[in-house]
Amino acid sequence: MKSAVETLSPTRAKLTVEVPFEELKPSLDAAYKAIAQQINVPGFRRGKVPPMVIDRQVGRGAVLDQAINDALPKKYMEALQENSLEPLAQPEIEVTRLEDNDLVEFTAEVDVKPQIELPAYEGLEAQVDDIEISDEDVDEQVQSLRERFGTLADVERAAAEGDFVVLDLKAMKDGEVLEGAEVAGMSYQVGKGGMIDGLDDALVGMKAGDDKTFTSQLVGGDLVGEEVEVAVSVSQVQEQELPELDDEFAQLASEFDTSEELVADVRSRLGNGKRLEQAAEARDAVLEALLEKISVPLPETMVTDELNARRQNIEQQLMMAGITMEKYLEDEEQTQEEFEAELDRRVRDAVAAQFLLDEIAKKEELGVDQQELSQHLIRRAQQSGQDPQEFANHMFEHNHIPELVQEILRGKALAVLVESATVKDASGNVLELKNLQPDGTIMEQPAEEPEAEAAEPAEAQVEDESDSETEDAQA
Repeated sequence: MKSAVETLSPTRAKLTVEVPFEELKPSLDAAYKAIAQQINVPGFRRGKVPPMVIDRQVGRGAVLDQAINDALPKKYMEALQENSLEPLAQPEIEVTRLEDNDLVEFTAEVDVKPQIELPAYEGLEAQVDDIEISDEDVDEQVQSLRERFGTLADVERAAAEGDFVVLDLKAMKDGEVLEGAEVAGMSYQVGKGGMIDGLDDALVGMKAGDDKTFTSQLVGGDLVGEEVEVAVSVSQVQEQELPELDDEFAQLASEFDTSEELVADVRSRLGNGKRLEQAAEARDAVLEALLEKISVPLPETMVTDELNARRQNIEQQLMMAGITMEKYLEDEEQTQEEFEAELDRRVRDAVAAQFLLDEIAKKEELGVDQQELSQHLIRRAQQSGQDPQEFANHMFEHNHIPELVQEILRGKALAVLVESATVKDASGNVLELKNLQPDGTIMEQPAEEPEAEAAEPAEAQVEDESDSETEDAQA
């Protein structure tokens, strides 16, 4: 088999492949055998029809078509490997020449990974925001903890924001209750939001036994965007009574003896969470610093597909949250054009980053072991709310494991980038990213071991160093 590659653009290639007929023989034999099983010819048992008879009965062309369809995918993959091309999508294949008993020629146009000359990526510099924990942040967390241990008591007054009500609700269109838009006896906190627009305003001022009707606009379902009539009735108004923030509460709600210790722990946990957010910001900043050093050619088909996927994901998330795109843009103070431009920029940066991280993983000769793959499978399953074993089975059955391996490699490549970078906060402090733990704490460096005594044999010292290097390599 001969193959040649023509570079159509930095991200698109055209392969021209010539396949001698002798290399088609296994596929031709398989085609004749398959067709022999499908036809009935007088004088021959099914499956025993000779090729010459099949050529007369079915036609040599049909046999060639079946053989070529069987052989071309394999020959295409061989041509990719011969020319060191990494495809990004399905190819456009065309048979351009067919000479029976001589050769078959076909072309394949496909998007490929661009050839990238990696810039120097060691010692990148980036800056992130300071970690700020306000007293208001701590108070909010403590308040949330108190609310978890709060109790509800019926009151005779009208409902106010923050109160709980027990309500019945139904949404109607043209006098008919909409399917799935009716609830009864539901406890709801006034002002919490997340249900029908206008509900909180309607509930404020209602007493037990009151009914009210208001109009609202649906944000999901078949009638999205249409006005509906909503009827709500309140059967109970309840006030939440919170426990005092004292030592007794600290002992009830935590492992601490005093409220001061409890509040200090809340502040510490907030700091750990902020530190994780800062680390994520640092990873993005380091990656952005690398992207600024190189222009990566991008396949437009891949960019378009990713754009559509992200746009659809955003729309689904907004729908699940009961928010329209118009409301989202209003809250973000963006126009539709600004939203699309920002999304396009983020997608292009993400695709370029993937290519760069793939090249770094290759250059650093990074690998993935079975334990890392298993842990990644479990983590991905948890993120999607699926059973880990079912998720793993699905990934294996649909050949998605190479994609997961690539995800792990990109994560390792990004770690290489970040660990060699110098990242400072706005105050000029260098971040301890290498020793950051998953819970946001900083792992303490182990104390240095005392140097070997002078009397220790030289052979033992060399052996110890060798073991240490082996352990580092394995790690």
